[in-house]
Formats: sequence, C-alpha cells, structure tokens
Amino acid sequence: MITRLHLLLVANIFAACNSTQKQESKPLMKISQYPATDKQENNLDFFGTSVKDPYMWLEDDNSDATISWVDAQNKVTRAYIDSIPFRQKIRQRYEELFNFEKVGSPTKVGAYYFVYKNSGLEPQGKIFVRNGLNGPDEIFLDINALSSNGTVSANLMEASEDNKFIAVNINEAGSDWSRIVIYDIATKKPTGDELKWIKFSGASWLNDGFFYSRYPEPEKGKELSGNNEYHMVYYHKMGTSQRDDKLIYRDDKRPYMYNSFYMSEDKKFQFLVSSPGTDGSEIWYRETTKQSGPFIPFMTNTSEHNSVMETTAEGKFLMLTDVDAPRYKLVLVDPTKSAKENWITIIPESEDLLQGVSTGGGKLFASYLSKANTKIFQLTYDGSEKKEILMPDKTGSAEGFEGKKEDTQLFYSFTSFTYTGVIYLYDIATGKSTEFHKPTLKFEPTAYESKQITYKSKDGTEVTMFIVHKKGLKLDGTNPTLLYGYGGFNISLTPSFSTSRIILLENGGVFAMANLRGGGEYGEEWHKGGMLDKKQNVFDDFIGAAEYLISSGYTSKEKLGIEGGSNGGLLVGACMTQRPDLFNVAFPAVGVLDMLRYHRFTVGKGWIPEYGCADSSDVAFKYLYAYSPYHNLKQGTNYPATMVTTADHDDRVVPAHSFKFAARLQEFHKGDNPVIIRIEKSAGHGAGKSTEQVLEEQADKWAFFFYNLGVEI
Repeated sequence: MITRLHLLLVANIFAACNSTQKQESKPLMKISQYPATDKQENNLDFFGTSVKDPYMWLEDDNSDATISWVDAQNKVTRAYIDSIPFRQKIRQRYEELFNFEKVGSPTKVGAYYFVYKNSGLEPQGKIFVRNGLNGPDEIFLDINALSSNGTVSANLMEASEDNKFIAVNINEAGSDWSRIVIYDIATKKPTGDELKWIKFSGASWLNDGFFYSRYPEPEKGKELSGNNEYHMVYYHKMGTSQRDDKLIYRDDKRPYMYNSFYMSEDKKFQFLVSSPGTDGSEIWYRETTKQSGPFIPFMTNTSEHNSVMETTAEGKFLMLTDVDAPRYKLVLVDPTKSAKENWITIIPESEDLLQGVSTGGGKLFASYLSKANTKIFQLTYDGSEKKEILMPDKTGSAEGFEGKKEDTQLFYSFTSFTYTGVIYLYDIATGKSTEFHKPTLKFEPTAYESKQITYKSKDGTEVTMFIVHKKGLKLDGTNPTLLYGYGGFNISLTPSFSTSRIILLENGGVFAMANLRGGGEYGEEWHKGGMLDKKQNVFDDFIGAAEYLISSGYTSKEKLGIEGGSNGGLLVGACMTQRPDLFNVAFPAVGVLDMLRYHRFTVGKGWIPEYGCADSSDVAFKYLYAYSPYHNLKQGTNYPATMVTTADHDDRVVPAHSFKFAARLQEFHKGDNPVIIRIEKSAGHGAGKSTEQVLEEQADKWAFFFYNLGVEI
C-alpha cells in the first residue's frame, strides 16, 4: 500500500578499485571554457520581491536549444573525465567487484516461489520460478529481453487470489511511468492484459480482476515534465480492454491528491488512502460486501501519520500511528468507534522508533530502529509473547518478515557496512533462522570496521553518524573521505553494504553517513525538526558532521567530498553554497535545486508538506529563497570541484533543476576547480539502470573524486 509517497530516492551506490597507494597527483587539469549558455530576461514576482531566473528556458526538456545544451555539456564532461589517467583502472576494478550473483528474497505465491537473480553482469537479470522452495529454477521472465540496451526494468506485484496470474510492473528508461502486464503463472506468458500510464500503484486482486492507480494520459511532449494531476483508482477485469476499466475513485475538487487502494488479507475490507503529498494521509474504507457504496472516512487528519497494517477476524483495524506517540505505537481500532479514546494499545511507544509492523503466519513482527540499527520482535496479535529475533550483528539493517496467515516460514535480509546482504529463512514456530543465500564477493570484510559516534550540531542538538574505514586508520587528516547525507521526508539512513563503496575503503578512504534531522531515525519530532521553516537545521547538521570529521583527524577540507541524491542533492547544493570553503568535492545528484518552482513539475507538488510553497505565502517564500541552491550561488566564489548528475528520463526530480544549477554555477564560479554536469541518457531518478550504466556512472564519479582530492590511484 502507499500511505506516504516517498518520492525521493535515497541512493547509496559507490565504486571500487584495488590500489592501496596514496600519492599526491600531478597538477590537476583545468577546463578552459564551458559551453556557452544563453541568458534570458525572466523576472518572477514573489510577494513584491523580484527574482531573476535567466535559465528558465532550460525547463523545456524537449526544445532544440535544451537538447543542444545537454549535448555540449556532456561533451565537456566526457572529455574531462576520460582524461583522468586512472579512470579506466577504476572501471575495471569495479566490474570485477560487481561480477557476482545477485539474488533477491523469494516471493511466495501458493506452492510457487519467485526469485530474482542476476548472474553478475547481466543488464537487468531474470525472474525465476520454482515449484516448492527446493524445486528447480525455471525462467519466468527474462528482463534483459524486454529491451535491446538493458534500460527496461521489471518487478513483481501481487498475484491473483487463485494464484493463476501475477501482475508485473515494467518501467522504461528509469521513468516513474510504468505499465502493468499480467502473466499466466503456469504458461509463463503474458495474458494480453496490459495497462498504461501507471504511477505509484499497487495491484489489489479481487475476483477476476484487480484495483490499480493511474493518471490521465499526459499531453504529448509533456510526459516527463508536465504536472501530474487527477490520480485515479480503477478496477480492471481480466480479458477486457483498459478503456473499459471501471473508475472507482477520482477527486475532482483536489486534483493534486495521490490516491491508492489496497485490501485486507481476508478481502473483507477495502481501503482508499488519499494524500496531499509525502507527509500524512487520509484513510477511507468500506466493506467489500458493500463495494457499490461510498467509502467511509476513518482517519482524515493529514497532520497525523496513520497506517492500517491489517484487520482482525472481528473486523477491527491494527493501525500504526504517531498520535500522542512521535516514535509510533500500534493500536487496535474499531472502525465504528474510531475516536482515539477508544483505541486499545497493542504495542506502546518506546524509546526506540517503531518504524513498521508486518504480519505473517498469524504473528506480528515489530521493526524498531535503535540509533538507526534494526531490532525485530515477534508478537501475537494482542501484543503478548514478545520475543526478539536476534540478528547476526548489533549494527545493521533488516527487512522482510512478511507473508500470509497460513505461512509457516518467512524470509528476511540483513546487511551492514561490512556485512554483505544475506537472505535468511525464518521458521515461525521454532524461531530459527537459516541462510538462504549469501553472496560471494572479492572483498574481505574483516579488514574494515564501522563505528557510530555522536556530535553536536550548531544549535547543540546531538546527531549520530556512522564512520567506516580500514582497521588501524591513522587520524592524521590526510584520508580521502566521503560524507553522505539525506535528511528529509521521514526517511531513515541505516547501515547497508555497497559493493561500489569498496573503492573508497580499499584506498584508505573513510565513508561517513550522518543521521540528520528531517530523517526518520528518531521519530516524528526528529523529522519535523528538519522540515518546512526548520530545513536549515538539516544543513547545519551536515556542516557539523564535516567539521567533526576534520577536527577529529579523519580528514581535512582538502580531502573531503560530500554526496547526496534527490532531497540529498538539495542538501549538497545548499551546503556547498553556504560553506564552499569546507569541502573540496561535491556530488549533488538528481537534486531538488530550485526551491521556488519545484512544485510546478510532475509530482513535485507532493513535496509541499515537506518543504512549503513559495507561491503560497511570503513566509514560505522567504525561507525557501534563503537556502534554495540555484538562487544562492554567488558571483566570483570559488566552489568545490562539482559534478552535478541527472538523467534525461528523471520525471520525479526533473533534470531542469540540475540544468539550471549547473548553468549558473559555471557562470558564477571563480577558480580552477571543475564544475561539470553529467547527464545520463535513457535513465531516470536512479532505479532501473542497466549494469553498464551503473558501472560507467560510478567509475566516472570515483575518478572525479580521487583526482580532485589529489589522490593517485
């Protein structure tokens, strides 16, 4: 289900090479001339304040002028990166590291188990199916065959009630737009049922069809940048055309709302979740036996965060909520008596964040974050018989523990900075975990260590940060260091393993990841401390992390790089404009960089609850204008070596953000540091990239990083 649209992607992808020698490099290359970028007279008025926007013309991604500009920028970027002497060495080492079998957690459908596998360097991989957990694998869907260049991705959705059909979500070139294609499980062939113009949708089956969400077909030429409105819920009957699908819900008075649909496991209740954006939602319901009638309001205060996790045999709802519990609790609610004084607490709020509750085998599985590390507990539906499921390590992240009531076994995965993602099979009755799949990499995790420290931000707030490096690292201030952050949308950054990050660690580098305000690591109060008019706290937290790494001897400003994607791209853009003296390399990736106009494109309006809107009030305009990266670049400033990254099919954070920021950065920058933009073709916000695209992108990034820190590989 979609109760909160996390439209921003938290990316944690890094590259690798095998040299361990660090030397000062030769004098760095300089870019003598950047592509000329036209400036046009555009003066925007915000409550009496005139704001110049000379690069607004770059918002038209289909214009010949924009296409020519993109080609010219990529030419300069390609020439610079390809001239880095060790770039190809990094590319070769990363391919060596990346070439291992990748396996996903199995999906159980009746007697069948579906498993995603990539043998190593396949563009996308394949989905296999086996009859029984130990049965032989048969190819169900070769995702590689869906395109000639590996830019089409696919993932499984829900199966029909009789386990005969399964919905497959297919994305092209990384766009959020997708198709739903129905496959016959027995024949492994498409049935002919195909639905288009899908975004942010599930597939909830009932009888001989399923419910899904879609937008109207967009205006030609505006597919990737037009404002998406009227998110609707439909019911599709198998064997019929999409044009005959039944409209279930459309909100004509509030076209900006996101509307999703799901059903209880027993199919007795239908839920409509309607959200103005990424923060808070309304929940409406109806009994399936009365599905010709209207939806009944259940929870309609969008300042609250409520999610119905499951229903009981007595027709009551198990709901995760932050009402009077900023670190969340699970309550039992009678929908006919839904006032909070009637709620029964099943799992009370605790010092740790209750980040989610899943169900399977007739049990509840409560997932907690304790200082951004996962703890899992198994309970009964009344909250009793609570027992902890021990993880392989106290530092790390676990996810899974989902299934149907009749299941006796469930899958989960565990990962940390030095613990490769291992999939486990959990027996509910005995509580025993056994390895289902453990990847084999050319990497020795025992040579590295991770720790979690606490530092103080500008206002005295204590912030936690993970630090990873080789054992025995000297704190002499010379270590190349990458600081990563996000800080928004209630999203938590937790320990995870990244193959590509090995390049940094192998070469004596340090990886640091800060749990900034705005994220979800410490509950709703932590989130609210970094949103709307308090967004500056996030930037102060990140700057404080950098200052800690320098003062503690991990690195120096000459050896420090910063990275973040999406909302994290905003983070990097804001910090490099506020403190250009503090970092030597910056990677703002697919960033939200124009805070005055972000809401005008695709799904950007959904971020208004998080950021505020410059068009709505003078107060919001002033605080957005005060930190908007595009608007706070200053003429004659020596900025860090910067590689802005975006993609031509990013219809979440449209590439215009990066285009405009890069154009103004090149205009205002004074100094020899390169400030370039890398624009991927046939790719989107991050998900769904082919293996070749990933290898090339990360080789470019790490070559740029080490070269501009003066480190020879």
